[in-house]
Amino acid sequence: MQSHLRPYITIAVVLFTMFAVQTVLSTVMKFYNRVPSILTSACATVGTCSAQPALSGAQCSTAASDVSTAWHSPAQYFVNNLTLTLNSTGTYGFIYNTSQSPQGTTYNWCNMPHVNPTTYKTPSSAYKLEYVEVIHRHHKRTPYASNTFPVESYAWDCSDEGLFYGGEPLNPAGNDSASTYWSVYTSESNPFPPQGFNGTCQFPQITRQGLDDSWEHGANLKAVYADLLNFIPVEYDPAATTFRVTNNVITSQVASMLIAGMYPAQSGGDTPLLIQPNSIDSLEPRYSCPASAALFSNYGVGSSATNWTEHLTASSVLFSQLDNVSGVDPDDSGWHQSFDHYFDNLSARLCHQKPLPCSVNDTSACIDQADAETVFRLGQYEYSFIYRDAPQSLEASIASYGVWIAELAAHLRRAATGDGQVRYRHNVAHDGSISRLLSILQIERMVWPGMGSEVIFELYKKEECHFLRVLWAGQVLQSSHPSFRSMDMVPLNTFLAYIDELVGQGAKKVPQLCEAGED
Repeated sequence: MQSHLRPYITIAVVLFTMFAVQTVLSTVMKFYNRVPSILTSACATVGTCSAQPALSGAQCSTAASDVSTAWHSPAQYFVNNLTLTLNSTGTYGFIYNTSQSPQGTTYNWCNMPHVNPTTYKTPSSAYKLEYVEVIHRHHKRTPYASNTFPVESYAWDCSDEGLFYGGEPLNPAGNDSASTYWSVYTSESNPFPPQGFNGTCQFPQITRQGLDDSWEHGANLKAVYADLLNFIPVEYDPAATTFRVTNNVITSQVASMLIAGMYPAQSGGDTPLLIQPNSIDSLEPRYSCPASAALFSNYGVGSSATNWTEHLTASSVLFSQLDNVSGVDPDDSGWHQSFDHYFDNLSARLCHQKPLPCSVNDTSACIDQADAETVFRLGQYEYSFIYRDAPQSLEASIASYGVWIAELAAHLRRAATGDGQVRYRHNVAHDGSISRLLSILQIERMVWPGMGSEVIFELYKKEECHFLRVLWAGQVLQSSHPSFRSMDMVPLNTFLAYIDELVGQGAKKVPQLCEAGED
């Protein structure tokens, strides 16, 4: 009988063993499935989260200890190639004569590409958007008075818009104020001619076309961050959304239209614009930083360094032709130590469909399209050299824009820890602001930031870890920095470590950086 039962006993033992093994394996697998969440909790506690895409779950670590703070050279391409700059024709496909451009990433000096619902790339649903900060240059304007010719050959009128200025009692409210705007005119009894253009404009002021571009910019931002992503409220909420400007009134002119584009219900309504005292404003920037100014002038505009003056010397014939038409004194250093003045003057005309100038003394002597395009190529070359190609550019930009970048870092930290109520900050700034920021981010291909040029910082959370996506002209910014490269979901701690090492938390290193080298 025992021999008859032996096969059944064997089968029973095998089945029991298999069940036991399966139970053990199941327990082990459950443990390992919990490991990522355990590690996630640990990294969130010590604040050292970063992405590890090859691993399942959210496993966080940090590379903050070895983030380079050195200057990393930009890519070599047509903009920073002096031979091409001097000897080629055209503008590399860049646009200088209209706010309208093909949908996408085409460089348009008059109205730069920015975030919009058509080209915006939504990240994976695994990433949750937690904070957005936007900074962009104002939109197109008349030229600065200092960049106009001694005598302009035609007038420039701005009677199709009003620049509103005034005051009104608040907190507590008082008497209502009138909605007043400036109406520029010249008096027959005033014997002094205005500098530059006759007409009804301020120099500078945002033009009617620039105001329309500003409104469209705001509408596009709302279409992405409110309508597409449901991130900011559809209606304006001052607790969740703030706007900041510089002490230059053209940024407020832009903000007034942009806000109406984002929030139509605010049209004609009261909206606060944050602004810092002029003497210490970090956004423009305006705070005193003699070390940065000295460094810029040692290698850039005003420098006698050969690698700066080479393009100026090679352009002596062009300068002579431009001076002959403009009436500018050939000995005026402001017009001849860079192409900034001629660039601003000529591009402002073309962006507003105005003709290129002719001499007031000889109407047959004119600046032609080829001359203007050469000026534009040289201007692009200069900005690339000043803010990226020169190894000193990072140090100069860090000192002069370190306060704003430290403010950005503080906003990101508060948002990541849940301490910040503001979800969206918007800064309207200048080309010098954007150029310094791109220098600090070590953009791979530098250009002169055109009208409306935009950088956006998007803070995301994935399984308790935070990541930063940086958009330039509506696309992911490409950096030469080895820890960034494509700035698409850079671990937040890596970015913060870079900024902290450069300028310190609270910008505590900046005062010393700005004083360095002073006698």
